[in-house]
Amino acid sequence: MLPIQTIFHPTDFSAASDSAFRLACSLARDYGARIVVVHVAEPPVPIYNDGLVLPPPQTNTEPLRGKLHELMRRDPKVQVEEQFVEGNAALEILRLAEEAKCDLIVMGTHGRTGLGRLLMGSVAEQVVRKARCPVLTVKTPMSDSRPSGGHASSETPGNLASAAK
Repeated sequence: MLPIQTIFHPTDFSAASDSAFRLACSLARDYGARIVVVHVAEPPVPIYNDGLVLPPPQTNTEPLRGKLHELMRRDPKVQVEEQFVEGNAALEILRLAEEAKCDLIVMGTHGRTGLGRLLMGSVAEQVVRKARCPVLTVKTPMSDSRPSGGHASSETPGNLASAAK
């Protein structure tokens, strides 16, 4: 069995990311692991005007930091640490996961294909390809409902393949 002590969860606050966080919390409870949650904000782009480079507009990061802090309080049974950085999302996720010595990365993916993936790129794909530890991607939001009859639903950690479809 893979020893899991540290789970790394990058978030962009999307529905897929929220589902991935819930799964990360479930795994953390089962394994007694801690979760490191990170949000990577893309730095503002400088404005070019007639050969002049104007400084990038200042962005208020407090709302994003607030959302990140709210995640820490969602599951009191799980030790959650937060990080907020600016930079290239994939590169920062890989760097921070390595620094945290994480055993598993659990992240959401938007599931873009074709032209959308080509134009937008895929942070999840870059992380899957370059991470030094296993990466579990969650494509669609998982259901909160449980089937009747006491059977485990597809989002239980024992059936991760179903949860990641």
